[in-house]
Amino acid sequence: MFAVTRLRATGQDADGLVAAVGPLLEALGAMPGFLGGEFGRAADDPDLFALVTRWEGVGAYRRGLSAAAVKIAGAPVWVHAVDEPGAYLP
Repeated sequence: MFAVTRLRATGQDADGLVAAVGPLLEALGAMPGFLGGEFGRAADDPDLFALVTRWEGVGAYRRGLSAAAVKIAGAPVWVHAVDEPGAYLP
């Protein structure tokens, strides 16, 4: 499965978001079932970003996000998340 989290941030908040994604991806990388992730900025909206992660399954995704290390590393990222569904099955 894959997850898409869209994030919105401007100015210094955007700089902080970009800096915070690396530690989050590192924490996610330590989770069983994590297959990889990518982060990018929208080509036509400089305030919109996307974090795409791939997982072995929904269970691994949910367990990974509930891990304490991920919650701590993710806090400065998730605060910018757009409230919408983000988990997708191929």
